[in-house]
Amino acid sequence: MTNEELKRYISEHRNDDKAFHAAMEVLMSRRDPANRHPYPFELQNPEAEVEAILREKLNLTDL
Repeated sequence: MTNEELKRYISEHRNDDKAFHAAMEVLMSRRDPANRHPYPFELQNPEAEVEAILREKLNLTDL
């Protein structure tokens, strides 16, 4: 399945948590490792950790 097909599948199955998460994991695994960020489902405290990542990114852009 191409990335475009996978994105379409994700869009069509966005209300099916199991299918959505499985497809997202496949799509995320195809990312360039140089740009890899933790996927929220792999984090112990997703809300706090994602917020920290975003705050760090925002501080870097304010330079």
